[in-house]
Amino acid sequence: MTTTRRAPEVSTRGLISPADYSDPITRWGVRLTQAVLMLGVALAGLVPIWWLIKGALSDTQDLIGHPLKALPSALRWSNLSNAWNELQVGHYLLNTVIYATGSCLIQVFVATTAGFALSVLRPKFSNVVYAAILATLFIPGTVSLVALYLTVIHIPGLGVSIANTPLAIWLPAGAHAFNILVAKQFFDALPHELFDAAQVDGAGPVRIFWSLVLPLSRPMIAVVALLSLMAEWKNFLWPLVAMTDPSKQPLSVALPRLATYSDQAMLIAGMLISTLPPLLAFIIFQRQVVRGIGFSGLKG
Repeated sequence: MTTTRRAPEVSTRGLISPADYSDPITRWGVRLTQAVLMLGVALAGLVPIWWLIKGALSDTQDLIGHPLKALPSALRWSNLSNAWNELQVGHYLLNTVIYATGSCLIQVFVATTAGFALSVLRPKFSNVVYAAILATLFIPGTVSLVALYLTVIHIPGLGVSIANTPLAIWLPAGAHAFNILVAKQFFDALPHELFDAAQVDGAGPVRIFWSLVLPLSRPMIAVVALLSLMAEWKNFLWPLVAMTDPSKQPLSVALPRLATYSDQAMLIAGMLISTLPPLLAFIIFQRQVVRGIGFSGLKG
């Protein structure tokens, strides 16, 4: 007597059961809802960018008279060159690149080394140190703004001021608890048998970090680098306080100051120029960001 084996039932969880989804009306209703939601999300993201491009290539009078017009009456490509030269957007853009790049490198260095120490080396009182680092996430940045400024203008023990220098932007950026959280969670997910085997072969902490941990951490490093780069690119409050010299200010601080006396279309052209670098960076490295977020355990 032969017995037939039944295929195991695959349990699927979702908002709509497979039985309901087999109904044509329900199926087309779900698809229509998904299409409407996706269209709404696309419009919410693309309409501001399109208006920014339209405003940057419009005449000021046309922009003021018809602000909701989909297309400019005439393309004014000269707005971009005028913003670059007359508003000195290129100079402020260079300042922004210097500050954002330095902050990104310091944040990656601090996050990887601190995450490696807390996850792999695990020194004495590491849990206390990790809890203290996480506690800083609950402190608003404006609360420590005055203390941070007093520290910058008079470094304890040195008695020197680093205000109006890139160090005033770079060094405070390194104290970012969220990046350490991302790095530690990523290192916790790595198989610790690799570290034990490396120690048996005689590798020290520095060799393990450089030759083993860093090559495995490229997705996480890409996430930390891109997030820190974008955060520093749009940072406004601290550069406004630390950079009182107008010639050393980044775009995020210079553009609001230029808005008081500049042509509106030219100012929007400067905003468009400042938006392009981080937008292109995200488009280029979006795959690494998605992989890194998945590996770090921060999804969901």
